[in-house]
Amino acid sequence: MVRQDPKPGRSLGWKTLALGLAAVLFLAGGVVAGYVFYSTVKDLVAHAQLGSPALSNTEQGRSENNELPDLARERVNILLLGTDKRTGEIGPSRTDTIIVLTVDPKSKTAGMLSIPRDLWVSIPGYSENRVNTAHFIGDRDKYPGGGPALAKTTVQYLLGVPIHYYVRVNFEGFERLIDAIGGIAIDVPEHILDTKFPDSNFGYMTVDISAGLQHMDGKTALQYARVRHGSSDFTRARRQQQVIEAIGEKVLSLDLPLTRIPEMLKLVGDSVQTDLSLNEMYSLAKLAREIPLHTLQNGVIDESMTTTQITPDGADVLIPNRALIRELVNQIFGSAGNGAAGANSKELIEKEAAKIEVQNGTLVPGLAQRAADYLTGLGYNVFVFSNADRSDYASTVLIDYSGKPNTLSALAQRFKVASDNIRHSTLQPGEADIRIILGQDYASTVE
Repeated sequence: MVRQDPKPGRSLGWKTLALGLAAVLFLAGGVVAGYVFYSTVKDLVAHAQLGSPALSNTEQGRSENNELPDLARERVNILLLGTDKRTGEIGPSRTDTIIVLTVDPKSKTAGMLSIPRDLWVSIPGYSENRVNTAHFIGDRDKYPGGGPALAKTTVQYLLGVPIHYYVRVNFEGFERLIDAIGGIAIDVPEHILDTKFPDSNFGYMTVDISAGLQHMDGKTALQYARVRHGSSDFTRARRQQQVIEAIGEKVLSLDLPLTRIPEMLKLVGDSVQTDLSLNEMYSLAKLAREIPLHTLQNGVIDESMTTTQITPDGADVLIPNRALIRELVNQIFGSAGNGAAGANSKELIEKEAAKIEVQNGTLVPGLAQRAADYLTGLGYNVFVFSNADRSDYASTVLIDYSGKPNTLSALAQRFKVASDNIRHSTLQPGEADIRIILGQDYASTVE
């Protein structure tokens, strides 16, 4: 669901960098401190000896996103990942929190979309799995760019929008940074009692948070953002966005002395990583000044857009309703979420260069050739057309073999393909990236 912040007339200035941009990044690992620092004392950056992976690790995760946006003119999307790695743990980790932040310099708007960790998705190059396993698999298999890169590719495939950057934080970094700003204030809507909250020793502890306005330190804020017992991932996603806003409000109220900024960045240590460079941080900081706070839109892929299902292995997962999710994406990301509209989408489709196979699933002669000619005239790469395995398809079917989300979305809208007729397969027949099987519904529109 989308919620638009009702407070008009305020902008994200150099000290705020809060809701819609810096607050989210702050949740993801204190990058707001970097924004404040670099937007006010840019010349000092070259001389600061910070030694933080949050600022130096700009290579990991970029392999799938070589063409990055012009931050002054093009929409930018940032994937925020909260990992479940505890102190002392080594090896790959899953992502407990998955949020996409979007900022559009043309419309001066911003938004964020939460993705539930149990959402069942296609992981490009792998089989279907929970979305939170993409990061784990990427690190485990030494995917080019590591876990962040595969997570970016997976989310891009799911939403049909480009994911340009990432920020990743673990539990320890989150706690440290909340404490560094003196805690946050949260209006807890209802009493929370969880007797099986995971502790740091792989056991359980009790979390008891009263309803009403509460001042939370880093530990309590993390518990509030993570607690799931007695609720759902959707409720937790809304709490996480509430925490983000609380961080933003706290940052708004602070007059951080410059002497504390390097200290805060060093405090992050190796708890945070990002592929944002120093110059990109600075550019985003400048962009943040121009975005009115009231334009922020919050969205959660929730129970109205998913169906609970148990896999053959006995795991509870969420099956996405792609049509409803696409509507939400279009609301938050604008034309970037609409595969059939806008110059930006056209460029994304051209970049994907999907090889399209058109098949006639009806008795209407020449239907595949007509559709192929139509698509070729629009600039699509149709390399073959033929008859389908049978001729009684009532509805048009799209089969995606190789993860071309923008082309797939555009074709789905152009041929009015229902979400349950959009299929994904890792068994690619021949050279086709996407196969269109034309049904009687399409034939009736051209007869």
